[in-house]
Amino acid sequence: MSNEVIENCFSDWNGRETAAESMIPLIGRLYRRNNVVTSVYGRAIINQSVIGLLKSHRFVRQVEEKELSVHDTFAVLKVLDRLDLGRARIDIGKLAVRFADTDGVSLEEFIKAELGDIVGQYDESAANDKDTKDVVLYGFGRIGRLLARILIEKAGGGDNLRLRAIVVRDGGAENDLEKRASLLRRDSVHGSFEGTITVDNENNILTANGTSIQVIYSKGPDQVDYTQYGIDNALVIDNTGIWRDEAGLGLHLKSKGVSKVLLTAPGKGDIKNIVYGINNSQILDADTILSAASCTTNAITPVLKAIDDKFDVIDGHVETVHSYTNDQNLIDNYHKGSRRGRSAPLNMVITETGAAKAVSKALPKMEGRLTGNAIRVPTPNVSMAILNLNLSVASSVEEVNAHLRDISLHSDLQKQIDYVNSEEVVSTDFVGSRRAGIVDAKATIVSGNRLVLYVWYDNEFGYSAQVVRVANQMVGINYPCFPKAAK
Repeated sequence: MSNEVIENCFSDWNGRETAAESMIPLIGRLYRRNNVVTSVYGRAIINQSVIGLLKSHRFVRQVEEKELSVHDTFAVLKVLDRLDLGRARIDIGKLAVRFADTDGVSLEEFIKAELGDIVGQYDESAANDKDTKDVVLYGFGRIGRLLARILIEKAGGGDNLRLRAIVVRDGGAENDLEKRASLLRRDSVHGSFEGTITVDNENNILTANGTSIQVIYSKGPDQVDYTQYGIDNALVIDNTGIWRDEAGLGLHLKSKGVSKVLLTAPGKGDIKNIVYGINNSQILDADTILSAASCTTNAITPVLKAIDDKFDVIDGHVETVHSYTNDQNLIDNYHKGSRRGRSAPLNMVITETGAAKAVSKALPKMEGRLTGNAIRVPTPNVSMAILNLNLSVASSVEEVNAHLRDISLHSDLQKQIDYVNSEEVVSTDFVGSRRAGIVDAKATIVSGNRLVLYVWYDNEFGYSAQVVRVANQMVGINYPCFPKAAK
């Protein structure tokens, strides 16, 4: 390789770094001033590093089969910054790619046409008077701490959910607050918390990136007066899994300051089980108790709907290969569940799952069409669902993958379904994914009317992201999204 080629390559890299550095203040200003959340092909770019921004652009080559230039998205950001936008979620990567296919209009004209009614809708008085909705996390385990991370991360943009308190069991150890702060700060799977956390032992407060979180010790859901902490009309997200029916979860509503309850597990009885992107239209203002279903139900239901809409699913079987969870034993010991008493880090454990049957609660057409089972495996996070389906319409690997790729990029399910087309990916590559499920295109098998799909999912983080989406809708926080998804 000649010196000229080497220098040109390095010069090009420096130019892209310079553009990415210049993007960062624009991204931050749009977020904090206008409450505009920017992304590149579904990947949020707020608080990203220069390298993180460049990697987000590089990803686009996998799905669009061409490079997305950071110079093009920088140009889009500069236009957005001067349009006085109202709040929204805007994918600057998709805008840049769409603009490249137009002819005869300027970038500003194109963006004004794409963004429609939010142009010129910036309200300075509203921006300074942020209308946040109080959220209480009841329980602070694996899901509770990840929900806290997401809520803290999203607190800076304006009209948002605001984490006000966490509730844990009464009678903690002397250094209880420090231990809980440490668990939020350091995570063996998801890495370090992005920011700073301080502990106020006198007032039982954790402050994370400027968000003050009251730690409340309680003996039960109906034993807290939240109003004494300035919390009112709050949404309680119960991630303990202890109470799953209306009677148990209804105890939260007896505590002062609570208006709604969201369960992070499958609900029992008549409680609506919501998979965001599928049946969230069923959420009504009058609903006070809802369930966000399970991580597996959230992972498989969007993919099943996408396949059923095009190929008509007759029936099938779902096999879940699931990471071990905290209810299993580290070493062999008594467990009320079959096989779960055996050492989780040492064994694959066959167990039951209600996810296949639960799909019908969100997607009624699947009633009675699916069977399911699960295998717990010795990994701490990221699971896989194998969908073995019989279709009414014969297809091919190429047709199925093209359909799912398009759904992941350009449909109303683009926040739920991701798509990867690599022969080298393994489970740890999906730690931190915020999609409900990720289709592994290289593993797809089609034989006439028989289809086998492999769907990865971060059973902790991806599910937590779905929970937050449900929570936003429950309290009436909705952002218009641009560019509009294709119908």
